Amino acid sequence: MTAPVWLFDLDDTLHHASTHIFPQINQAMTAYVAQALNVDDDEADRLRMDYWRRYGATLTGLMRHHGIDPHHFLRQTHQFPELPRQLVFDRALKNALQRLRGRKIVFSNAPRHYAEAVLRAMDIYDCFDSIWCLERLRFVPKPFPAAFHRLLRREGISARRCVMVEDSTENLRTAKALGMRTVLVSRQTRVPSWVDMRLSSVLELPRRQPA
Repeated sequence: MTAPVWLFDLDDTLHHASTHIFPQINQAMTAYVAQALNVDDDEADRLRMDYWRRYGATLTGLMRHHGIDPHHFLRQTHQFPELPRQLVFDRALKNALQRLRGRKIVFSNAPRHYAEAVLRAMDIYDCFDSIWCLERLRFVPKPFPAAFHRLLRREGISARRCVMVEDSTENLRTAKALGMRTVLVSRQTRVPSWVDMRLSSVLELPRRQPA
């Protein structure tokens, strides 16, 4: 039987970004938008959330509507000098990943410098064969199908070989529509029809690998 290709989201899938990381990123993005567009913090926060809901990433809206330089935005809003101390994750994660048969790829809307720093800090960088972040996706984020198609084409794999492991149901909706198997990492009990399996943690994957 052909081994699957595992596509792993990063934030709130492989580690708990909502604890310390996301609040800092959100604050940095709001400050960036306020300064770049010369608006107050309330309007900047509204725009940040609006673009995130509409496009899957705040950056996409800023590029489309305001001509923001994506490289500068990502560098300025993802600075974590004390990253190892801020990360919240399970130390058993590395062992769980090593027990999975098949290639493993990180597929994230985060910038590459941040994703690599997180993976190295958790000592799981070497568990992955490839890292796909926003720059490599040409700043087209999940859940847009173009992001998935670019990864699949460049990696030379078919969607039907892939298992997408995510905390976002919208990203999994696209994955399922393309023919991937889908795993939702969440504690919520009600899940949409396009989710094949729900896990409370990636640690459960080795004993509950989807058929």
